Amino acid sequence: GVGMGMTAPVSITAFPAEDGSFQQKVKVSLRIPSQFQANPPCPTDESIKIEERQGMTIYSTQFGGYAKEADYVSYAAKLKAALGSDAAYRKDFYLCNGYDPPMKPYGRRNEVWFVKE
Repeated sequence: GVGMGMTAPVSITAFPAEDGSFQQKVKVSLRIPSQFQANPPCPTDESIKIEERQGMTIYSTQFGGYAKEADYVSYAAKLKAALGSDAAYRKDFYLCNGYDPPMKPYGRRNEVWFVKE
């Protein structure tokens, strides 16, 4: 019953299939605003969970526009190619992040994150 407004980024955890596409399962994460972090409101929907995300080091790439699944998959492949085989990062998932509200037409920011091992 508490309105918290839009937060950024909206983060989607993608679990890539062998061909690089998203598997059917994805996890969408929203940042809890600072004023609610110490005591977040309890979700009334059982499918919503509150998780604490630990600090992490990431490899990241940024791109603009209205991001679709194909864009995230493409930029994840580009990031993987840029890192080569020497970089140690989690291969079982990556994070797709959007920073802008849907009604913002220009100057949009999206990122793909690989979590360093």
